Amino acid sequence: MVESLNSMLVNARDFPYVALLDVIQEKISKWWNDRRIVAMAITAPLTPSRESKFRPRFAQSNGQHTLQLNPVTYHVKGGELEGVVDIFNKTCTCKEFDIDKLPCVHAIAAAHHAQVSVYSLVSPYYTKEYYVLAYGETIYPVRSQSQWDVPNEVATRVVLPREVKERKRGRPKTSRFPSVGEFRKRKNRCGKCGA
Repeated sequence: MVESLNSMLVNARDFPYVALLDVIQEKISKWWNDRRIVAMAITAPLTPSRESKFRPRFAQSNGQHTLQLNPVTYHVKGGELEGVVDIFNKTCTCKEFDIDKLPCVHAIAAAHHAQVSVYSLVSPYYTKEYYVLAYGETIYPVRSQSQWDVPNEVATRVVLPREVKERKRGRPKTSRFPSVGEFRKRKNRCGKCGA
């Protein structure tokens, strides 16, 4: 996200603060609205990324041998791993269900055996409803400065400019510093001539 904002603001970095904030607000409003439209158009019960991860698990769950241990616990065998699934607590010994909060192959097989909807086992955060709610609010532009309601205590406060440091000679650096773990290619130069 930060990289996207940095690349988007390359030209706007030199704008005054208010104009820069307007550019940011406009772009984020557009992104927000585009994602809202995508979320509203989803026909599946889960978000697209979760649905694409969930579908292959459905296919893999076929042919799994399921044994009911008690009303909510099932032992599922088949394939490389076996697992003990607790449908009530939404856990499996393979830990995939616990970590992803998305039913693993064992949990899907157990749900079919228990005649429970597999979608009821999915974390609600992966559902279409939560996806739509995440982008449900609108980001409105800030009114012009002449229309701002500024409290008297703020309007009368004297704000001094920041302390100006002596600038180094030469052109100011405009490129960003690489973050941790990010490497930039160095240009190899000749040790004798520098070319």
